[in-house]
Amino acid sequence: MHTQIMDMASPPSGASSEQDGIPVVDLAVLLNGDAGERSQAIRHLGRACQHWGFFMVTNHGVPEALQSAMMDACRELFGLPPEEKAEFMDAGPMDPVRVGTGFNSAVDGARYWRDYVKMFAHPELHCPAKPDALRGVAAEYAARTRALLLDLTAAISESLGLHAGRVAERLDLGSCFQILVGNHYPPCAAGPGDDDDGAVGLPAHSDHGLLTLLCQNGVDGLQVKHDGRWLLAKPIPGAFFVIAGDQLEIVSNGRYKGVLHRALVDREQARMSCVSLIGPCLDAVVEPVPELAVPPLGLGLEFRGVKYRDYMEHQQSNKLNDKGALDLVRVQKRPAILYT
Repeated sequence: MHTQIMDMASPPSGASSEQDGIPVVDLAVLLNGDAGERSQAIRHLGRACQHWGFFMVTNHGVPEALQSAMMDACRELFGLPPEEKAEFMDAGPMDPVRVGTGFNSAVDGARYWRDYVKMFAHPELHCPAKPDALRGVAAEYAARTRALLLDLTAAISESLGLHAGRVAERLDLGSCFQILVGNHYPPCAAGPGDDDDGAVGLPAHSDHGLLTLLCQNGVDGLQVKHDGRWLLAKPIPGAFFVIAGDQLEIVSNGRYKGVLHRALVDREQARMSCVSLIGPCLDAVVEPVPELAVPPLGLGLEFRGVKYRDYMEHQQSNKLNDKGALDLVRVQKRPAILYT
């Protein structure tokens, strides 16, 4: 497999220049390439996780028609009268279905230009009754994207120098948590307090899970932070974005980073995105794989263990604050004392 870097078109001011690029991973090579191709692809994937925490995946097998159907069903839900969504509007962060605006209106402290629906999808699918098409589409979308994310997890495990199933074993991914999110960002001109590039749909944060898969409706707005700069993410046709989350950073003992990202709002067009996120089993205690904390692969534990349910509830119940949730489980190491 060739190491592919996508040039990105000119972004808003303050984002990247044209020479910046996002790694592209070909899933077909990871799954079906010969030994040499797979080895190169695994190394490329590892570099993407280590240096970016973000990449695009192609040849993933999720039909574009299914992606469009999921987007359409979410759009129809957002258009329903408020009374038909009322039972989900006051839901808490750990309720299986939640419809709302911003991130968590109880704690945001600011207005974010975003409508959303969040649905727990695995081990059991939870879904609003309306629109009628949503349940069937969400069930298929969840199954297809979950399989894709688990395939990527196996390859990421290999890229860490572990056997393919090691990360899945540590996180009990046979009973993994999965959530589907539909986002709608109405058009809005920048106002007082907004980012220079436009109104903020979702502020800078890292994801609480292991891996996040994202597709959008053709309107750009996702930015990732790379080498201290915000870069506008522009997908190649048919590709998904893959975002590394906090649990990957923990289980890899800090070798791979959960990337900071944010959503900006277009001034003229509505933006939509559909997200599929997998995380460990909610009752799994997540901690670094032991082999990654001792030489030659590591130099001590970077994170203490934390139950994923507790981590997720904390992150979802508080204001988004970059990687503040992850800092709570980071091991604080004492500086070395030099004696003379």
